[in-house]
Amino acid sequence: MTTFDQNFGHSGWSADTATATISLAGIVTGWSEGARRLLGYGAAEVVGRGAADLLMEREATGFSPVASQEWSGTAALRHRDGHRVELALHAHPSLGGDGATQAYVVTATTGTPAAERDRRMTEWAFAQSSIALSAYSAASGTWRPNAGAQADPLGDARSDEGFLGCVRRVAEEAVPMRYEGFAPEPSAAARQQRSWIVELWPVRDPASGEVAGVGTAAFDSSEQYAARHRLALLNEAGTRIGTTLNVNRTAQELADLAVPRLADFASVDLLDSVLRGDEPVPGPVDAAVVLRRIAHQSATEGEGVPEAAVELGEVDTYPPFSPPARSLISGRPVLSGARDPDFARWVTEHAARAAIVREHGFHSVMATPLRARGTTLGVAVFVRGKGSPPFQQDDLILAEELAGRAAVGVDNARRYTRERTHALTLQRSLLPRDLPKQAAVEVAYRYLPAGTGAGVGGDWFDVVPLSGTRVALVVGDVVGHGIHASATMGRLRTAVRTLADVDLPPDELLTHLDDLVSHLTSDDDTIVHELPYTGGVGATCLYAVYDPVSRICTVASAGHVPPAVLLPDGSVSVVRLTPGPVLGIGGMPFEATELELPEGSLLAFYTDGLIANREHDLGLGLERLCAALASPAASLENTCDAVLGDLLPESPDDDVALLLARTRALHADQVADWALPSDPAVVADARAQASRQLAAWGLQEAAFVTELVVSELVTNAIRYGDVPIGLRLIRDRTLICEVSDASSTAPHLRRARTFDEGGRGLHMVAQLTQGWGTRQTPTGKTIWAEQPLPVG
Repeated sequence: MTTFDQNFGHSGWSADTATATISLAGIVTGWSEGARRLLGYGAAEVVGRGAADLLMEREATGFSPVASQEWSGTAALRHRDGHRVELALHAHPSLGGDGATQAYVVTATTGTPAAERDRRMTEWAFAQSSIALSAYSAASGTWRPNAGAQADPLGDARSDEGFLGCVRRVAEEAVPMRYEGFAPEPSAAARQQRSWIVELWPVRDPASGEVAGVGTAAFDSSEQYAARHRLALLNEAGTRIGTTLNVNRTAQELADLAVPRLADFASVDLLDSVLRGDEPVPGPVDAAVVLRRIAHQSATEGEGVPEAAVELGEVDTYPPFSPPARSLISGRPVLSGARDPDFARWVTEHAARAAIVREHGFHSVMATPLRARGTTLGVAVFVRGKGSPPFQQDDLILAEELAGRAAVGVDNARRYTRERTHALTLQRSLLPRDLPKQAAVEVAYRYLPAGTGAGVGGDWFDVVPLSGTRVALVVGDVVGHGIHASATMGRLRTAVRTLADVDLPPDELLTHLDDLVSHLTSDDDTIVHELPYTGGVGATCLYAVYDPVSRICTVASAGHVPPAVLLPDGSVSVVRLTPGPVLGIGGMPFEATELELPEGSLLAFYTDGLIANREHDLGLGLERLCAALASPAASLENTCDAVLGDLLPESPDDDVALLLARTRALHADQVADWALPSDPAVVADARAQASRQLAAWGLQEAAFVTELVVSELVTNAIRYGDVPIGLRLIRDRTLICEVSDASSTAPHLRRARTFDEGGRGLHMVAQLTQGWGTRQTPTGKTIWAEQPLPVG
């Protein structure tokens, strides 16, 4: 027997096998080790003797070497020790070079004819099995495959080093193994790959226990591999589709994922309303709806995207019989191909599309609607061309799953776009559009919403003209994002403007603002839960007042980052402040810091989004800000752009507000002031001094009103105020008259009754001027009145 016969085909029958060679004369000429074990005779005892001498009954076998060509039967042989041994015999003729029989090879096994037939049936089962079975001989290094294995790609794998390595390990280590093989890919698309699984096990010699070879069984696993491929594609879709809240990006992610692993070409068309963030109509849509191509991808390299009919950004309508239109109308995916008359009609009726189909051999198409939360957003189309098999039902199910996941991402992006648009509209309506005219500072500003999916924040700024040509510069930040943060920002900006009209010093203004924020928090309990500051809305504010007459800037901070200042000599520094707590904490004071600034100094107010991000901390951000300010620029507008360009990444994590202010100064020829004694007789002298100054300025036409204002305000200061008393005239965009005294008691405008002797002075001042008011000073108060300059 061959090695394979001895080790692979004996399942179910005795392993004791004897082989002997008998000449035509009936003489034993060969004797195997198996025969010795079976009958006890050594080769020296048997070779040369007649074969019939081994039989218990000489005529029992019916076998004659001279008359028989091939024979099977049973016989009783005599063991060396004399006992009877029943054997199944099978004789094969041994042929010479001339084809004549020279001897016989007789195989004897213990057992019955039924057992012998079972053995042969096992061999037949191996040879005829539909499973690809094969056996590898460790001795000869040859393979014996059955018919199934001869037609299986395992034949190619026998030259694969990975598979041969598994065979060697099984033969050497005598342990079963599993090997997964893949046929060479016929194209670049992994979807066409064939695979199989091979089970390997050691085949042992029953007598010695040694591994004589390796048995293999190969199973085609192409369908399982395709299923795993589809499952992996779906799993990958969960991480690759919808990574941003951007409609176009989400659609492109679907096209990129589908090509080439599912299709050779993919496109995504969306309703125009989706791109605007509008709410789509529930349910399927009409085929005549206008769609816009926002994403496509092709497996064709070097030739561009094979879809000249509709380019990105263009609009298109599909005819009702086309696969995309049928998909939109039914709300279900559609599988079509070259054998579908509607597909052929759809292609041939459009010249450009027909040329593309012919060029790339497109023959199979799937169209599936993009539906999310009961609304149709658009349609995705997948196409296969020459070299790719047609789409199957499993592919249609996969396309539907991918489109469903993409639709959710598109709908999320659409909703975010709508909410972001509303929040931006609200915020921009609350931020200053055109800053008011004033002469104290030259200003430029920028506001940038966050570039990530965090949403619109609560950063804000403002410029508020104050009395006496002064100006208030404000910047603030409300923690959080979205409409709620924008609304809170609007309320704070309105409150700051209201308090600024009262002309409060910066520290007092922040104290009142802090009280207001505490009231806002108590009125809306949801703020406490939404924002990280217990008991507050998590807002910061920096309020500065600059006086161009004294060139003093007074700054107070409520938890806000300090401003930076660039002096005319080129030096840049961060203003040292004593910051107070964030707004809404309550019970803690705010301190003001005074800076005397040379004319032409540049102040930079900003929110923390400018100097802090994921890459660096506030300290490094402040250093970079100072470096950016130190670089010369042609204008403040250019400086704003340079600062943002140097400090911000392409997509900022947080909102950014930047306000730049270059200081101006009013010189001596624009300001005149006098110290007055507390004597009613000085009123006439004050009027005369004011008239002379107006004449020097060429403003004689304003003398009459100015004299009335000076007379009334100086009289009130002498009558109701304390010394020292001062009079100041300021010539700027308007003519300003100021009277100050040491009393903190402010006058009130009232309507005098018919027989009242007083109470008409301030009413007259209010009628003759375009504005008047009172502001507190460190030494008392100042009453001011403002009137327009004469024409010319």
